[in-house]
Amino acid sequence: MFPLRRNRRLRTTEAMRALVRETTISPNDFIVPLFVVEGKGVKDEIASMPGYYRLSLDNLQKEVKELWKLGLKSVLLFVKVDDKLKDNSGTEALNPNGLMQRSIKAVKDAVPGMVVMTDVALDPFSSFGHDGIVGGGKIVNDDTSAVLAEMALSHANAGADVVAPSDMMDGRIFEMRTLLEDEGHHDIGIMSYSAKYASAFYGPFRDALDSAPVDLKDVPKDKKTYQMDYANREEAVKETLMDIDEGADIVMVKPGLCYLDIVRDIKNAVNVPVAVYQVSGEYAMIKAAAERGWLDHDAVVLEQTFAIKRAGADLIASYFAKDVVKLIS
Repeated sequence: MFPLRRNRRLRTTEAMRALVRETTISPNDFIVPLFVVEGKGVKDEIASMPGYYRLSLDNLQKEVKELWKLGLKSVLLFVKVDDKLKDNSGTEALNPNGLMQRSIKAVKDAVPGMVVMTDVALDPFSSFGHDGIVGGGKIVNDDTSAVLAEMALSHANAGADVVAPSDMMDGRIFEMRTLLEDEGHHDIGIMSYSAKYASAFYGPFRDALDSAPVDLKDVPKDKKTYQMDYANREEAVKETLMDIDEGADIVMVKPGLCYLDIVRDIKNAVNVPVAVYQVSGEYAMIKAAAERGWLDHDAVVLEQTFAIKRAGADLIASYFAKDVVKLIS
């Protein structure tokens, strides 16, 4: 006797499959990373990220208007600064008329309703390419956290809605939250990169911002003393809970696809939104394979996006955001 229950009954048509689908995707799920450079009329394709660009402020404004029309309501800003402005203390990061501060204002002028999130880390401003201040052959934690708090305040003063510390220094969320509260920025959100792993998937991003660690004597050659060991799982929950206790409103796991077990662990442990960053290396691999005809670009992009959402992500920072929204519309 054949089983009374046939599971395939709920897979017979696309309409039926959509009716019972457990995981859904919408434009509201996405944060769009954007790279900003000085100049005018600049739309510079990143060689290791085909189809993605560094934008001058005028083209940044055009881009956010297009995103808004597509229903995408949040951007995450990164800036590429000239080498002559870089030092070991991130001085340029605190410039009230710096590129990041002007980028925030440009987005808000173009689309006032856009949620503007900003990268808070020193690597784009560091002469050593590190997320913190280098001293004595290591990354100095507490001095870095103090500068990062000032950086977050500068972004808030410029009009940012959410600051997103990506540095992995200990205690920096408390420093930021305390300073923002003291300065009257009670409504500024903090999206903490709480479980950011020392991953090999960041290469194209570092190309985009020219922010890779330099190979010099007495300077750490990588970021493994502050970013997490990818062999560790339980540590991610500990880091995340500490950030929430210190005042984080949103927590993030980075990268995405190789860390979906971490996403689920954190989603089960917290009661704040969980973000995932689908990073540049993940983007570049799909683009490279699709260009060679080895896989179906759109099908793989959708499958990976659904995997990240299914694992527990409330928000996804993705270079594929526009592609996905167009595919699902």
